[in-house]
Amino acid sequence: MDRIMMEHGSGGRATSELIGEIFAWEFSNEILNAMEDCAVVLGNKKIAVTTDSFVVEPLEFPGGDIGRLSICGTVNDLLMRGAAPKYITCGFILQEGTEIALLKRIVHSMANTAREAGVSVVAGDTKVVEGSGGMFINTAGVGFVDDGVDISAASSRAGDAVLVSGSLGDHHAAILSSRMEISNSIISDNAPLCEMTERLLKENIAVHAMRDVTRGGLATVLKELAAGSGLLFEIEEEHLPIHPQVRDFCGLLGLDPLYMGNEGKMAVIVDEKDAGRALELIRSSKYGEDAAIIGRVKCAEEQKDSGRLVLKTALGGRRVLDVLEGEGLPRIC
Repeated sequence: MDRIMMEHGSGGRATSELIGEIFAWEFSNEILNAMEDCAVVLGNKKIAVTTDSFVVEPLEFPGGDIGRLSICGTVNDLLMRGAAPKYITCGFILQEGTEIALLKRIVHSMANTAREAGVSVVAGDTKVVEGSGGMFINTAGVGFVDDGVDISAASSRAGDAVLVSGSLGDHHAAILSSRMEISNSIISDNAPLCEMTERLLKENIAVHAMRDVTRGGLATVLKELAAGSGLLFEIEEEHLPIHPQVRDFCGLLGLDPLYMGNEGKMAVIVDEKDAGRALELIRSSKYGEDAAIIGRVKCAEEQKDSGRLVLKTALGGRRVLDVLEGEGLPRIC
């Protein structure tokens, strides 16, 4: 058979063959190979746990696919709290008619990304439903947090520097280009941010907060950090890293890069004294070559400035930014 059939979800021979020939083959490790009802793994005092679901359309897009995206999204969520990602579970919901060759490519991509991120897929599940050849992936991720690491929005302080690890809007623009059949060279930035976060922590950079820039874009992420800390976040338009082709794409369609999603970028809030070193570490890490210091955290001297995000425009004006209103781009991840 070259396509998923309803019998692949029956729990019988077809299910076993699907699991053995695709999932177990790609994700093979000592824990998963036991094929028990649950995985028993080693832990420590502080455990970070996250879960996510991926419904991106199309399943394969310039620079990535739903499999790579599912690992990156889960791993990056753990990294943003200072955790070292360790284990992942994955549940596949396959629609009848899914091409086996497509499934193999996606699972292979997922396995390669897991190896790149240093995580093991230790448990999984597969269901088959009626449909027209699509698929969805649900994940759960577990990571370990060292004692003394406390990274959260509430930890931001007045005087902190605001950094972003690279160019804005790449994933959003790549997905939309693919859907609209617009020919360009924009590719998704979906990537695991392990190296840069690990280096920041190992070099004892005073990291106060981190957020991966996904749905809602940088403006939404920073507004949430500002609200969580009760401080004033101020960023400068001229310092925002945006690839020229993405900027042109936005101009053509009337889009704002500040509200466009990425899947391999993060915003980092660090103590001002460590800003230069943090930028150097990120830029010298994989996927961080376009990193920039884009602003500062300030005291809210007036009540109206508490939790506010302000953009200093290239023309010298001030624009108050809020979280994304309405729907940006559905099924981006």
